[in-house]
Amino acid sequence: DVSLVESGGGLVQAGGSLILSCTKSGSSKFAGDAVDMGWFRQAPGKPREGVACISSGDGSAYYEDSVKGRFTVSRDNAKNTVYLQMNNLKHEDTAVYYCAVGPCRAHFGTYYFPHEYEHWGQGTQVTVSS
Repeated sequence: DVSLVESGGGLVQAGGSLILSCTKSGSSKFAGDAVDMGWFRQAPGKPREGVACISSGDGSAYYEDSVKGRFTVSRDNAKNTVYLQMNNLKHEDTAVYYCAVGPCRAHFGTYYFPHEYEHWGQGTQVTVSS
C-alpha cells in the first residue's frame, strides 16, 4: 500500500507563491514515476475539483483552466515527491489541497471521476488573503 502526506500550505497574500509537496511512502510499486498523481482542492461549501495531474513515465501535465499559467506540477523521483508550484495566487485559490494516486485523463482539466483516485492524503490548507 502507499501513504501520501501533503505539506507546504499556509497563509499568503494575493499575488504570492507557495510550493506544495506530496510525499509518497510504502509499496515500491508507487515509487518514483510509476504512477500518475493528481492534485485536488476543496473550498468550503464546494465540491472537490481537480487542479493538476502529472502522468507516470513522461511526466505529461494536465491543469484545470483557472490555474493554467500559474500552477506547475512536477516530481522528484528520488524523493518520491510530487510538487505543486503555485504562483500569482488569488483569493479564489483558497482551499484544502489534496494529492491522490489516479489516472491523468485527457479531460482532467475539465472533470474527473473521483472513484478513479485513491490513497488520498490528509490535505494541506492554503489561504490567500485578498
